[in-house]
Amino acid sequence: MTLHPSISLSFNGQCEDAFKFYEQCLNGKIAFKLTWGDSPMAKDAPPEWGGKILYASLTVGGVAFAGADALPQQYEPPRGFAVLLSVTDLADAERIFNALAENGRVRIPLQETFWALRFGGVTDRFGIPWEINCGRSES
Repeated sequence: MTLHPSISLSFNGQCEDAFKFYEQCLNGKIAFKLTWGDSPMAKDAPPEWGGKILYASLTVGGVAFAGADALPQQYEPPRGFAVLLSVTDLADAERIFNALAENGRVRIPLQETFWALRFGGVTDRFGIPWEINCGRSES
């Protein structure tokens, strides 16, 4: 069996803003975007939800992220997981952590650990939990 895991993130009406931010912050590319109003499921969404995202995809370094705005009565805040970003460049680790932390909540400050040059955890302004790990070089 070959697995090709991807990450699917659920938002409370901010998917488009979040994906635009991640595209910039993570040097990704939004590959596809479909709104509730432009889908066959438009009748299932409240009228004010027509411009919200039913499905979007973002590619970052060969990894696919999917995202959607859950219907208001179905949205649940993320919990019990974090998106782990492994980076090799210390400057990238600090840049990404600081961008995700802006208007978010730092759970674990970005710091040196026994396993990494830097590790930290943050929940971004969109409610998504992230962990940044910048490993030690094998020299």
